[in-house]
Formats: sequence, structure tokens, C-alpha cells
Amino acid sequence: MFVDVWSVGCIMAEMVRGSVLFPGTDHIDQWNKVIEQLGTPSQEFLMKLNQSVRTYVENRPRYAGYSFEKLFPDVLFPADSDHNKLKASQARDLLSKMLVIDASKRISVDEALQHPYINVWYDPAEVEAPPPVITDKQLDEREHTVEEWKELIYKEVLDWEDRTKNGVIRGQPSPLGGAVVNGSPQASSSSSINDVSSMSTEPTMASDTDSSLEATAGALSCCR
Repeated sequence: MFVDVWSVGCIMAEMVRGSVLFPGTDHIDQWNKVIEQLGTPSQEFLMKLNQSVRTYVENRPRYAGYSFEKLFPDVLFPADSDHNKLKASQARDLLSKMLVIDASKRISVDEALQHPYINVWYDPAEVEAPPPVITDKQLDEREHTVEEWKELIYKEVLDWEDRTKNGVIRGQPSPLGGAVVNGSPQASSSSSINDVSSMSTEPTMASDTDSSLEATAGALSCCR
């Protein structure tokens, strides 16, 4: 669940900035991009890493990171809402709580749902709805071009609008294999954005730094 919070934070940040957040050329370069922007993690976090990875990180220059005001300046956001509920400062605060390398210090899903920037859309009925019914388990295995996926998503949005207008039964399957919750189809997909903090959970038997870091490729490929 904490992995998903990191992923959502990366996606939200990239939507705000309109560009890739950590554009690494490989997992090691991407890790460097993460710490250059967010700062080198604390020694407490480094002690959770396996020895080879910790040695690599400790031998890198230490970065203070940038403030979230600099990473996400006001100019990137729409003007503050007239009804005083949505502010750029609130968006930055939420991002600062999601984009935390150490998962133990990252905001939880329940806490995020109560955050002022999210709570304005909070719907208990949607949160407590039954899990989606997956009618086509092979959907993720199909081969589609980017343009074909765009077309499928666009058709799903149109279908959602029709269902919203006509009324929908909760849990009804949607065309993309998810379920409809409060009139909204929930696609059954998984984020490809991985959690940098999970690098600490995979032991490595490699004898050299590059090999041990290679073992953490998935863990360091967040937000590529």
C-alpha cells in the first residue's frame, strides 16, 4: 500500500510538472535523480539497506535536495479555488508527504484520503465499495499500441458518462474489466511505478556494488 502512495505521488507530480519526475537512464541513474531532488535519505533509512547498496549510497555525494516550493512553484498550479478549498500550498503539502523515500515515514492511504487537498472529493461510499469484478483477466496481456490504448480509455470515459447519466448499479462490470462504483468504472490495472524504499527489502548475494544494485533495478525504477 505504501508503494502505491509513492506511485500516486510520482504520477501527481508529473501531471503538475508536465514532465517525467525522475528521468533516469537506468536504475542507478534514476536513484541519483531521486536523491538529487529529494535529498539523500537519513542514516536511519540507510541502515535498512543491504551492505552493498548502503556502501554505494554512502559513497555518493550527499544532497540536501530542493524545497517543494522550488520543485513545484505556484506557477504550475491553477489559481486558488474561489471556494477556498483547493490551494497550491495544499497540493505541495500532499506531494511532500507522498514523495518520501522512507516508506515508514510516508503518508498512509487513509491519511491521504483525509488530506485537505483530497478530502474535498472524499466519498465514503466509494471508498467502502466492494472490489472491482474482473471479467477479463487477460486484458493486461493484450498487445496494444499507445494510440490503441488511448482510444480504449477514451471510449471508457464516454461509457462512464453514459452510465452516469442513465444510472448505474454498484459493482457492475465495465468494458475495461473493472467495476462501476458510484457511476465510475474502476479499471483493473496496476501502477508500473515502483517504490524506491523497497530496495531495502531484497537481500543480495552479489559480491560487487554494480551487481547488488542490479538486483534492486525494479525498486529504483520509480517514475521512469
